[in-house]
Amino acid sequence: MTAEGDTAPARDYDKEAGQFGARKYNYDFDARVRGFMMRAFQPLLPAGRALELGCYVGDSTAWLTDIYDDLTVIEAAPSLVEAARARFGERVRFFCSTFEASDLTEEFDAIFLINTLEHLDDPVEVLGKIRRWLSPTGRLFLLVPNAQAPSRQIAVKMGLITHNAAVTEAEAKNGHRHTFSFDTLERCVSEAGLTAFQRGGLVFKGLANYQFDAALEAGIISDAYMEGCYQLGMQYPELCASIYLICGRGEG
Repeated sequence: MTAEGDTAPARDYDKEAGQFGARKYNYDFDARVRGFMMRAFQPLLPAGRALELGCYVGDSTAWLTDIYDDLTVIEAAPSLVEAARARFGERVRFFCSTFEASDLTEEFDAIFLINTLEHLDDPVEVLGKIRRWLSPTGRLFLLVPNAQAPSRQIAVKMGLITHNAAVTEAEAKNGHRHTFSFDTLERCVSEAGLTAFQRGGLVFKGLANYQFDAALEAGIISDAYMEGCYQLGMQYPELCASIYLICGRGEG
């Protein structure tokens, strides 16, 4: 909280996307989870116009360009917009802006907010804006890291973090403001006037990201093991690396 008359310091989105010490912004494990996300979402994607909110360097954008001829991306970090635009050129319409400052007045049939809600200062405010961007039958695909992942619960028992939903110092440097579980994620969606009609989890997660990366590189964990973690995650979504909601505009 700032003193009366003060304002919060401006965020440096380029800096937040960097690497701090041993913590990476994007692990190989994240790419694996993203692949399972594509697999889970693919049968549920509506046709029409799509909007991606936050693109990093365009890894999810590449998947979306194979599905949507009309794709718009809003990203706040200039360096990330530059990197993604270099990959896709005129195939994608880019806006370098925060979501809060964006003045889009169009509606979209599919909106993707992937590993981004946890970075927002006011998630409900942005979700309310997203609701206005959805077409009447549009779908929001919302995915976040899961506070209840066993790896985080183990970290609490080890004394590495204070509680499951804690935002660590390293996460805060990468721009995280929140860590969600199903209850807090669904509350935000509801307060924004959206209706969630499907929920799920991606990849049962007993190890930290860097531990998954090391085990995969060493051959201790195989592709078959990762498939098993994905299948088990469908049985226990609350114990997954990531959780998701698929939402519509709702009533009113």
